[in-house]
Amino acid sequence: MKLFALNASRDFGARVAEALGSPLAEHEEREFEDGEHKARPLTGVRGEDVYVLQSLHGDPAQGVNERLARLLFFLATVRQAGAARVTAVIPYLAYARKDRQTKPRDPVTTRYLAQLLEAMGIDAVITLEVHNRAAFQNAFRCQAHPLDTRRLFAAHIRGRCENDPVVVASPDPGGVKRAQGFQETLAALLDRPVGAAFVEKRRSEGVVSGEALVGDVAGASVWLMDDLISSGGTLARAAAACRRQGAARVVGLAAHGLFTGDAGRVLSDSALERILITDTVPPDRLDPAVAEQRLEIVSAAPLFAEAIRRTHKGGSLTELLEGPG
Repeated sequence: MKLFALNASRDFGARVAEALGSPLAEHEEREFEDGEHKARPLTGVRGEDVYVLQSLHGDPAQGVNERLARLLFFLATVRQAGAARVTAVIPYLAYARKDRQTKPRDPVTTRYLAQLLEAMGIDAVITLEVHNRAAFQNAFRCQAHPLDTRRLFAAHIRGRCENDPVVVASPDPGGVKRAQGFQETLAALLDRPVGAAFVEKRRSEGVVSGEALVGDVAGASVWLMDDLISSGGTLARAAAACRRQGAARVVGLAAHGLFTGDAGRVLSDSALERILITDTVPPDRLDPAVAEQRLEIVSAAPLFAEAIRRTHKGGSLTELLEGPG
């Protein structure tokens, strides 16, 4: 087995490799004066089970599309070099939010992304907390493994729930199933009931509305579960709705912290006590003062390492996500 991490995701890849107990395989990336680039493995891959890691978030150094192109080219390169099996490990999967047509002639970018990856000859893809699990799995014809954060976050917050009432809430109706999975995992871990709630949300022409809260949160510690934080508006709006209904405290949970636009101001002014994210996307866009005060990072590297180990050995990913802790 060989694990490569492209340069833009080298830090996260190193943490995965450390948890896996196997060093990263060496590769080379070169830049050319005209803006083109190339990457190649510096070790043989013929007959190997190869994993290529690249997170598809953008930053000032590399945009989303350039990261995608580099990943596609490297996947094709290791396949051409004779790898027996190639798996794309994509901690944050770009373009996954556009998984259906909401307006006439809308693109369905999740499906197009799947077609691009499959055209490179991959056998499987592993990612974390996709926007819509069913749409993601239906988009791919190869094996598609969507990991989730339910056990990761549940184990991390277990000691903070104490004896207060606990409620897991979704900031919108579309995330109810995700929140329900986390609620069930947390209830099993705490060995006591955990409540459920969700906040109404409507979006039209980029404007979000809806403030109704379904569920009882009075006097409870509310854990708001989402897949990602972009501008922070959805999470802040949901936190305010919980506070109005008497929640004792509200903590946000999300796999990916993108923190675009005015997210720092939105989140610092909200009713959120803390925000927990994983390290799939470095929180570089967030003001350091806000990050220090409000943000807590839970590493997803051990989860990816175990998923890679099980994939390599033919183990069960379902057991990894849903089995006993």
